[in-house]
Amino acid sequence: MVFSSLVFLLGFLPALLLVYFLIPARFRGLRNLVLLGASLFFYWWGASKLVLLMVLSILVNYLGGLLAGQADRRLARFGVIFASAVGLGLLGWFKYAGFLAQTIHNLGFAVPIPQVTLPIGISFFTFQGLSYVIDVYRGDAPIQKNPLNVALYVALFPQLVAGPIVRYTTVMAEIAHREENLPEFAAGVTRFCFGLAKKMVLANSMGQIADGIFNQTAANLDPGLAWVGALAYTFQIYFDFSAYSDMAIGLGHMFGFRFLENFNYPYISRSVTEFWRRWHISLSTWFRDYVYIPLGGNRCSRLKHMRNIFVVWLLTGLWHGAAWTFVLWGLWFCLLLLGEKFLWGKYLEKLPSLIRWAYAMFAVILSWVLFRSVDLGQAWAYLGAMFGQTTGLAQDGQALYYLLQFWPEWALALIAFLPVKRWAQSWLEARGSAGQAVALWVPRVLALGLLALSYLELVTGSFNPFIYFQF
Repeated sequence: MVFSSLVFLLGFLPALLLVYFLIPARFRGLRNLVLLGASLFFYWWGASKLVLLMVLSILVNYLGGLLAGQADRRLARFGVIFASAVGLGLLGWFKYAGFLAQTIHNLGFAVPIPQVTLPIGISFFTFQGLSYVIDVYRGDAPIQKNPLNVALYVALFPQLVAGPIVRYTTVMAEIAHREENLPEFAAGVTRFCFGLAKKMVLANSMGQIADGIFNQTAANLDPGLAWVGALAYTFQIYFDFSAYSDMAIGLGHMFGFRFLENFNYPYISRSVTEFWRRWHISLSTWFRDYVYIPLGGNRCSRLKHMRNIFVVWLLTGLWHGAAWTFVLWGLWFCLLLLGEKFLWGKYLEKLPSLIRWAYAMFAVILSWVLFRSVDLGQAWAYLGAMFGQTTGLAQDGQALYYLLQFWPEWALALIAFLPVKRWAQSWLEARGSAGQAVALWVPRVLALGLLALSYLELVTGSFNPFIYFQF
């Protein structure tokens, strides 16, 4: 079940809201139980019996948290090691066993290659559960003795399968004491509708272009068509992933939870360093707090500092997928970040903003070609096509066709990646009470129109899952 489906929009969500809000707010435990049951059902709908893996993850992290908060530090360390070993072990088996076996097989060793079904969202709920145990061990969060509260934290359906990665310290008070109200509910509905439209209108349209071009033989693409495909995927992955985050945050507001932002207009960045402060913020901060800083961060020798950055980005690439394209994608950003940190960063800051932005976007677009390609061969051939190393057999006006056929979506995408909404809201709020009223009600009215447009797309379009479901 996905947010952008009629089953969710016309069945699951209305039914859950009805049952949830029929229960008086003073019965917080019962509301939580309904939300937990709905979350497990939501996961079961898409993962079937693999929901048992989710239940196991909850149990392991609950027990790990109980141990990690003990005064006996040996027992506490065992709790962290236990939860980490089981959680990362399960993640390693389901996500990387086949990749590792295939790699060994390709080296000439006859090893069996396991056929493993990847559980939806396993990377997200594994990292989320581990953050709870580690925070308890560090003393940043109290032990949660109620297993249902731990279960709700790990399984909460709005951000379950594609993030953002929610830290326990962010929602622990809200699990027991949150307050749902009409203004927050309205804000959540508005945010959800904008996210739904972003997915249905922009991400799916850009996806049609990207799929149509990337599915061709890369060596036959002319440079113009190859760049159109790369740009389309650059927009698709941003609008697809940020749309899911928008909908997750909006759903959280409906039920009284306030998740942190996961994107902050990353395509206006003027360096790769800034890009990663704005893109998938919950993942970046997770690796910073649980890998980079424990390794020593930047408070060590230069060589160890470089090692720490390398480890983080190798793991970031692997987190996204079990393929050499993802490894290379992570190492590409590693090199760029090391370069900005130790080589050309100080010179970059002296350049005009437009040139800095062009540099950052050029680096990011190239990275998305690696991310989208099915293997290193396609990635290399596609990058070659972008820079003229191609037969050019596909010079039949396809590039112009994709630009003209989808020109409204291209125009909207060029507007939507900019913080236009933020600029308009700031300008209106500075106009006094009348402007503030416009800033409040116009997005709500617009959200209803976008919801209707999204319904039309749902009825007439084909199924198109979120990209980050595979992670």
